[in-house]
This record gives sequence, structure tokens and C-alpha cells, in this order.
Amino acid sequence: MDQIVINTGDTAWVLVSSALVLLMTPGLAFFYGGMVRAKSALNMMMMSMVTIGIVSVLWVIYGFQLAFGSEANSPWYGSISLSGLGDAVNALANNGMEYPIPLLAFATFQLMFAIITPALISGAIADRARFVAWGVFVAIWVTLVYFPVAHWVFAFGKKVGDTVTGAGFLAARGVEDFAGGTAVHINAGAAGLALAFVLGKRIGWQRSPMRPHSLPLVLLGASLLWFGWFGFNAGSALGANALAGLALLNTQVAAGAALLGWIFVEKFRDGHPTTLGAASGVVAGLVAITPACAFVAPWAAVVIGLIAGAICALAVGMKYKFGFDDSLDVVGVHLVGGVIGCLSIGFFGSSAVNSLGLDGLFYGGGFTLLGKQALGVLLVTAYSFFVTLLIGFAIEKTIGFRVKSDAELVGVDQTEHAESAYEMGGILRGGR
Repeated sequence: MDQIVINTGDTAWVLVSSALVLLMTPGLAFFYGGMVRAKSALNMMMMSMVTIGIVSVLWVIYGFQLAFGSEANSPWYGSISLSGLGDAVNALANNGMEYPIPLLAFATFQLMFAIITPALISGAIADRARFVAWGVFVAIWVTLVYFPVAHWVFAFGKKVGDTVTGAGFLAARGVEDFAGGTAVHINAGAAGLALAFVLGKRIGWQRSPMRPHSLPLVLLGASLLWFGWFGFNAGSALGANALAGLALLNTQVAAGAALLGWIFVEKFRDGHPTTLGAASGVVAGLVAITPACAFVAPWAAVVIGLIAGAICALAVGMKYKFGFDDSLDVVGVHLVGGVIGCLSIGFFGSSAVNSLGLDGLFYGGGFTLLGKQALGVLLVTAYSFFVTLLIGFAIEKTIGFRVKSDAELVGVDQTEHAESAYEMGGILRGGR
């Protein structure tokens, strides 16, 4: 067998994609930060930023091995090891096959997924969470939920010769998720729903206006997310190849179509399209195309985007009907959008587009692939929701997860950080 050598072009693309995906978390900070009231803007951004620090450290110590290790040869987890990745410096990536890229480049790329997933959850509990409790939650949640689920979905096993060991439960059963519809978006959405129940409703919810304090920040955040998402989806090809090109194009057209789908719903329902709706539509489309981006044709990506934009625009109202305060619509966008994207593969998936995929219902494949996708959706949703519920209640009953009522009324920026996003005193007094 010829020895595999590093492909510098593929390696460069994975490294650039890693940086693009990292940019998504600060982008999310702007997106969420603009959506909350001014008195909570800094805290909202800090919840995303501290997640970068916590997950980065845990990933090197044990997270990568727990998600992608193969020593345990288990469908549920990788390896329980405090390796620190010291033995991976000269290794090549091996995940179902050996790739001509360094293992550490692959580990870095996957780290960025691990970072943004818990950061997404924070939007469900805006305005009312203790910052220290959030940090504790992130550390526990990625260990008990994200790292194992990433193994189920993304770990295709270590291949040596004709032998593959350590493949994840869903990956081994042919569940198709190219870039994280289940492991990232459904996972985060279900967790956000659980935490919304744990922390309860904000003071004045549905009685007081809780409008976004800065729509320009929301648009900035959505734009950074859109830009970074090309690394998220196209980077998952792990090479500068045709599959990456397909994923990149599908990402773009699905986001654009979802923007239109969302504002069309607003126009016909409310009489006017909104800036917030356009930004939310973009994110909904990006979420929905994430699992499907390398398994469907571009025309199908447009259809998926339109459907996701319209349905998610309607779904964000579920919180008022069912009485849970999902502050920034994590459930309506990420859980619902992720479900749409994963199930859409069962309809639009085509082996002509990707020979590694199966044909969906519309391509003569019957219900086989749709059934596999439904399995992935149900398993990840149930596991994430119930484990998050347990983690959230444990933190609330021990160190306390929600801030006191007076702190919430003053604003978590002041009470948790002793800062404010907009210091206007000097301007009003005419000082320098």
C-alpha cells in the first residue's frame, strides 16, 4: 500500500475552514447580543465568548478523544483518556478512511463545532442566567452530551486495512448528517428547550416589550454567521474538492431562499417584512442545509431553504402557545430547522450527487433513508433534552442557575459583570 502524504491544498482548506467556523461564535455573540435588551447585551456576548475558552481547554484534555477516539470500540463514546493530544502531532486524520491532512488539523476543525454548539443554547436563557452557573453548565454539558453525541454522528471509526473500529452508533447505521444538523443544531435546540423549562420565564414575559435593542448588531452577527458557515459546511468535506464546492453553493442558495421564505410569511401574516425576520431567516436556512448540503442538488437546497424559512417563521410562535420562554428562538430556529434539514435528506437525497449517500423518497429510494434520518432526529432530541434537564436542575438546586429577581430587573450586565454595553453618562454631561 502506498504511503499517504499530506496534501497541502486540502490541509490549507481545513485550516481556513477552522478559522471560519471559529468566527461563527463571535458572530453569534453579536447576533444574540443585538437581540436582547441593552441591559443584557454584554452578558449575552460573554456567554458565547467564555464558551470558547472552556470548550477549547476540555477538548485538548479529553474531549477530542471522547468524541473521535476508537480505543473503546464503542458506538456510544470514543476513548476515555487524558491524552492532551501529545501523541497526535505527527499523525494523519483517520475517520472512516485515512485523509491526507494532519490529525491536529482535523481536531482543530471539530473543536470549532464543539464550541458553537453550547454557545447556541445560551440564547434560550437570555437575561436571567448566572454567569458562573453558565460556565459550569457548559463544562458538564459538553462532557455528557456534546462529546458523546458527536461520536454517535461524526465518528466513522478508525480504518486499518479492511478493519474499521470505533464507529459511532448513528454513523454506523447510515444516518446522513454532513455538517451537524443532529449533533449541533438539534442537540442545541433540544437543550435550549430543557433549560427554558429549568430557568422559567423572564420577569414581565408577554407583558412587557422585550424587543431587540440593536438590529444593526443582529444583522452584523447574521452576516458573520453566514460567512463563517461556508467553513462549517464546505469545510466538512475535509478537502478542496467537488464535494466542498457542492456544499458551499448549497449553503448559499439555501440561506438566500430561507431569507425570502421568512419575510414572505411576515408580509402575508403581519403586513410587513422585518429586519429581524430577514436575519433569522438566513440563520434558519443555514441550519436546515447543514446536514443536507453534500447530499442534495442545488435546486433541492433552494426548496429546503424556502421550506425552512417559512416553517421556522411560524414555529417561533410556539413558545407563546405552549408557555415556555425561549428568549431568542433557539427552539424555533435550531431545533425545528435542524429537524427539517435532517428529514429533508430522506426526500431529496441523491446518490447521483454524492455516491456515498443513499437515494431519498423522491429518487426512488423508498422510506429507507427517511427512516434512518428520523432515528437520528429522535435519538439526539430525546437524549439532549432529558440529560440537559437533569444537568440544569442539578445546577439550580446546588449553586443556583437563575439570578435573583432584583438582579434581573437591574440587568445581568451590571449584576454579573459590573459593566454596561453603552456608557452614556460622560456624553450626557458633556465630558470627554
